[in-house]
Amino acid sequence: MALFTKEEALKYHKHKRRGKLEVISVKPCETQKHLSMAYSPGVAEACRAIHTDKEEVYKYTNRGNLVAVVSNGTAVLGLGNIGPEAGKPVMEGKGVLFKIFADIDVYDLNIKATDPQEVIDFCKQLEPTFGGINLEDIKAPECFEIERTLIKEMGIPVFHDDQHGTAIISGAGILNALEISGKKIEDLKVVVSGAGASAIACSKFYVSLGVKRGNIFMFDSRGLLHTEREELNDHKMNFAQKRDHGSLREVMQGADMFLGLSVKDAIDADMVKSMADNAIIFACANPDPEIPYPVVKEVRPDIIMGTGRSDFPNQVNNVLGFPFIFRGALDVRATAINEEMKIAAAKALAALAKEPVPQDICDAYGVDKLEYGIDYIIPKPLDPRVLTRLAPAVAKAAMDTGVAKIKLDLDEYRKELEDRLNASRARTRSVVQSFGYDF
Repeated sequence: MALFTKEEALKYHKHKRRGKLEVISVKPCETQKHLSMAYSPGVAEACRAIHTDKEEVYKYTNRGNLVAVVSNGTAVLGLGNIGPEAGKPVMEGKGVLFKIFADIDVYDLNIKATDPQEVIDFCKQLEPTFGGINLEDIKAPECFEIERTLIKEMGIPVFHDDQHGTAIISGAGILNALEISGKKIEDLKVVVSGAGASAIACSKFYVSLGVKRGNIFMFDSRGLLHTEREELNDHKMNFAQKRDHGSLREVMQGADMFLGLSVKDAIDADMVKSMADNAIIFACANPDPEIPYPVVKEVRPDIIMGTGRSDFPNQVNNVLGFPFIFRGALDVRATAINEEMKIAAAKALAALAKEPVPQDICDAYGVDKLEYGIDYIIPKPLDPRVLTRLAPAVAKAAMDTGVAKIKLDLDEYRKELEDRLNASRARTRSVVQSFGYDF
């Protein structure tokens, strides 16, 4: 059942202050003295300090808490190549999530550039202003080249959430599902429906967690990826089997895991029945998964299942990742978000699912209780503890791997994060309430 009508959604976006973001001053500017310090001549003192030492930009400006969400609108989730203008509401929404969940400020930059080099050149010019760059809704295979080049050539974190978000969240789910089922990750037979940016990134991440590359069977719209197919690009060839093992239906037999990043109805009940005992299904197509949750549970109640939807257990939701990963990376002034930081995030998320869930979180989701088990292997997005678990884990991994420019006392950091989020949400709530919205 839909939670809103089309008219309600449009009203939400256009009512009173149009869009979803606003830039406000966080310093007083009510007197001549204030004005003189905010701009000329007082601003010159900050400029001189930064000119003497460029690292001082993090002390005297908002750079250390500012992320650019950059998109060309070529692969907007569920909508496709709709362009930068039509994609802007999504990017504004991304900015809202950064702020609400991790108190990170965002400028959404929607650009008319489809050539990878143009996107790369644009992003590189942003480095003096931003502490990090979140690439968003850029189609494959161009997104791989863009992210890889920017990570190599820039000194701030660059993260393509479409690739890595689902990988990290589902990776956490895999770790817990394996613990529950008693299986070993190196023994998993994984079937992947979809061969785009997210599917390839997920598969790479699973290999980092311990899945054998040869045990991953990836399908695109033309069938199984295998070396006898001549049209495969390098990214797909990375996961090509040495021979053709048959159709999706045939390969699903005995599979320990199905990852869906494709389209609704990609698999059916009979295919689910043929999977191994205590198998895992992450059907992430939105808004309709590759197979409905109730269908799976009717024929195979032992299967551990997650979807991209909030109305069923184990939602694979990227908001459980990117705000907190960037928070940790920004706070240690990391020069990159590396694989160790992503793995740390997945493990921290998996560990949180095993902790007792406060009643107020259960109440927010309309349930009596949430307990670690087959129907709760991934924490809920509204759980505020995600920030104090993931951001320190990411920060620690950055420090341990040498990409952090500053060191933190992690115990103090956790407390600072909690206080910071509470204060940020109070400010945001005050601003929103001032407009008197009725929805």
